[in-house]
Amino acid sequence: MKTTPFTEKHRQMGAKMVPFAGYEMPLEYAGITQEHLNVRQNVGVFDVSHMGEFWARGPKAFDLVQAATTNDVAKLKDGQAQYTCLPNGKGGIVDDLLVYRFGPEDYLLVVNAANIEKDWKWLAGLNAHIGAELDNASDRIAQLAVQGPRATELLQTLTAADLSAIPYYHFTMAEVAGIPEVLVSATGYTGAGGFELYVDNARAAELWDALFEAGKPFGLQPAGLAARDTLRLEMGFCLYGNDIDETTSPMEAGLGWITKFSPGNDFIDRERLERQKAEGTRRQLRGLEMVDKGIPRRGYPVLSPDGKPIGQLTSGTQSPMLKIGIALGYVETEYAQLGTEVLVEIRGKRLKAKVVKLPFWKA
Repeated sequence: MKTTPFTEKHRQMGAKMVPFAGYEMPLEYAGITQEHLNVRQNVGVFDVSHMGEFWARGPKAFDLVQAATTNDVAKLKDGQAQYTCLPNGKGGIVDDLLVYRFGPEDYLLVVNAANIEKDWKWLAGLNAHIGAELDNASDRIAQLAVQGPRATELLQTLTAADLSAIPYYHFTMAEVAGIPEVLVSATGYTGAGGFELYVDNARAAELWDALFEAGKPFGLQPAGLAARDTLRLEMGFCLYGNDIDETTSPMEAGLGWITKFSPGNDFIDRERLERQKAEGTRRQLRGLEMVDKGIPRRGYPVLSPDGKPIGQLTSGTQSPMLKIGIALGYVETEYAQLGTEVLVEIRGKRLKAKVVKLPFWKA
């Protein structure tokens, strides 16, 4: 089981540790609901060092990233990040990821922890015909997500960089807590605002200690994987392996907004996905809110009002903010319209739910 540079910190703070994507990771500390609410109201910090980081560099770097991803890399300027996905050539998704542009020949790809090996092989296979310089830096980089409405205020005490001047999905390199060359990215997986910090492993523990010392007046608490999952689900953010995978297309998954058919953007599966956009798909990923009392979970069947099977839930929980059951799931397109009433089968009971607009939680 791999560890991160923060593993000892988690243990010292009483985290419940679990195996996740080959790593020993904190599931929770004080409790899921408390950690969730603290991120929504104050500021929390997540260890996300298990994520993968690949550099694509050189004269062919742009060609590789443009061919491999559905979004339009040509739209990126230096200091910008982009959410995108890797289509698999069969209409499915290899992974979803972030692309950071440092320069016209310098891109950082941040991929999901469970997919590091798979993604690396996929990109290396594509690159055999393109010739970019690829570097898997996953084991050298630590990452912390500092999330919540007080994240900017807290981090500003540790850096001279003007954090309020970094728009959403932009980044800068800055000295933070006396550590040079920290990548400070205005991104996150919680919908609560904040930053993701990428730092060399050798300085990671130092950054953690500085954050918690500076964070005392701001209510900073550590948060684990469980709260990260409930936070992302309240925002309707996809989780790879649950809501999207090798069998789901971006057009089915509501990711048409990161699938750009602009001139010259000849990514893998473009033709197939363009056809899906024009013709529509048999099913759609939708947000479902429970009308009856019940907690929806992944794998539960979705039925039409007359009891016909029409889909399945891919993620579900009790929303700590809304105090009701919420879920993501694929339903037949006929039942995907907002406001449509459906049934969710929970432990043998058929309970009412409705299709709602995402996100579930709006600050």
